[in-house]
Order: sequence, then C-alpha cells, then structure tokens
Amino acid sequence: MRSIWNGAISFGLVSIPIKLMNATENHSVSFRQIHTEDGGRVRYRKVCELEEREVTSAEIGKGYEDADGSTIPITDEDLAALPIPTAKTIEIVAFVPADGIDPMQMDTAYYLSANGVPAAKPYTLLREALKRSQKVAIARFALRGRERLGMLRVVDDVIAMHGLLWPDEIRTSEGVAPDSQVKVREAELDLADALMDTLGEVDITSLHDDYRKAVEELIAAKAEGKGPAEPAAEADAGGGKVIDLMAALESSVRAAKSGRGGGKGGKVAEVTPLGRGGGRKRAAAKTASKSTPKEVGGKKSTAAAKKSSAKKSPAKKTTAKKRTSA
Repeated sequence: MRSIWNGAISFGLVSIPIKLMNATENHSVSFRQIHTEDGGRVRYRKVCELEEREVTSAEIGKGYEDADGSTIPITDEDLAALPIPTAKTIEIVAFVPADGIDPMQMDTAYYLSANGVPAAKPYTLLREALKRSQKVAIARFALRGRERLGMLRVVDDVIAMHGLLWPDEIRTSEGVAPDSQVKVREAELDLADALMDTLGEVDITSLHDDYRKAVEELIAAKAEGKGPAEPAAEADAGGGKVIDLMAALESSVRAAKSGRGGGKGGKVAEVTPLGRGGGRKRAAAKTASKSTPKEVGGKKSTAAAKKSSAKKSPAKKTTAKKRTSA
C-alpha cells in the first residue's frame, strides 16, 4: 500500500513517525468523453488566455483572483513557508466519545502506519490507549494545501484516521424537513419497528454494487457486438401517489419475513394507492373477490355463501331455464 504523506502524530510530548495511506478505493466504472458521430476522443486542453496556446503541467501554477479581477500568484514555496504547526504533524487536540462526532462531518478515511522500528512502541501505546479509553482522538493536520480536522480510532489493530469537515462546512437542514403538522399513529410506528427488526441483521460484506456489475456486463456485451439485455420489470413503488401507509408496512413486513435468507418465497412489497373510499377497505374487498371462498373468523363471507349455494341447487337452475324459454 503506497503512502501519500509522511509526518508524525503529536501526542502531548510524544512524537510518532507515521505514514499516511488511503483506506478506501473507488471501484466505479469510468468513461471517456467521445464525439458521438465518429467515436473520437474528446479532451480538455489547458490554454493560456494571453498567448492563446496550450501549456504543459510544468508551466501551470496557482493564483488567487482578487476582487478587482487581478491575479495574485501563489507558489508552492509560499505555502510551504506558512507558519502552520500541522504542516508535517497530525496534532491531537482532544479525546472525546465516539458518539460525540456527527457522522455528517465524516470524510475520507486513511490508515496510519508506524514509520520505522522506533515508531512501533509509541504507535502501539496510542493504539492501546484509544482501545482502553473507548474514545477517539480529534486532531488537526494539513494535506493537499489545506488544514483539516481528523478523527483517529482503532480498526483491526491499526490506527485509522477519518478526515472531518469543519463545522462551518456543514449546511443547515432548515427547510428540508417535511411539514411539522404531519403526524403518525402508534400502530404505524409499531409496524415500522417490526420491519426494522426484520431487516435489522445483515452481513454488510455480502452487499455488492449491482449497478457497477450491470455496467460491466453491458460493456462486455457491446464489446462482443451484442445489444443490451432487456431491462427487468420494475416494481411499482407508488409513482409519487398517496399510499396506504399501513397496508404498505404490513406488506413490507410479510415480504421481509418470507424473503429472509434468500428464500424463493420473498416478494416485493405492494403499495396500495389511497382512493376516496379508503385504500385499505378497497384493497381488502378486491383481494376477497379474487380469492376462493375461505372461512374468515369461523364463518363464510355472504358473497361466497350465496355463490356456493347457487352451484349446489339444481332446482333454481331449472326455474331459470323455464323463465328464459318463456
């Protein structure tokens, strides 16, 4: 695993030489931009506006555009000379409970590795101290031209660091929540709890990126001169219509229970649109009319009883035939 930054962790008066490396990787399928008429590659070229010619990476530097439109050049040497103590140091400033960190602040994850044999002892000391305290360390560090916050925690006997957004980088949620007048009933909450309990346990390592797999299969098919596969029929999720929440929750709980463990009995939960006469009553009546007569609560339904008696009574059939002939 290649390190992307070398420095030290400042832990009080203890300094721990470390190497920083990315803990995550991107598996997304990347595409090139092409000219649709002939398939030619479309590239971005960096052109100097004054000389109207393309420039190389070696000729490109940084500049800050002032309010009056003028540009102030800033070199890498200027930035390296800034009096920032975190330029080469991950400076721990506090130890806090893990639940005190808002997940909204979480950013890129890194692994911290002890850099050299002398660093092994203080590295292990910090790791074991974090384990025993059941806390995380909050630190400041500089990377890629800016100072950032970080959270250090232990993962599989390794100290990992999550970059954190600064508090002022988190947007307010004002105006995002639904109308406060909307209320839910206890029965709806009970069904939601039942659904959460049913779906509560999952081996996260068994989850896969189905979209990426489908894209890779599409690319392989087109490379062989085949057309794209027929799209699978999508389950109707309501299409933005008002739904009968209780019926949807009940169906979801049943589907989740029958589908646990990858059994073939799993079904997609059906969402029942609300009509003027009450969605649940209409859905129940529709289901009853399609099903064969069954005993409900120890008694047959009135419609089922009439239908059954009409089939068993030959006398009524004879009378009906006489009336028709007359």
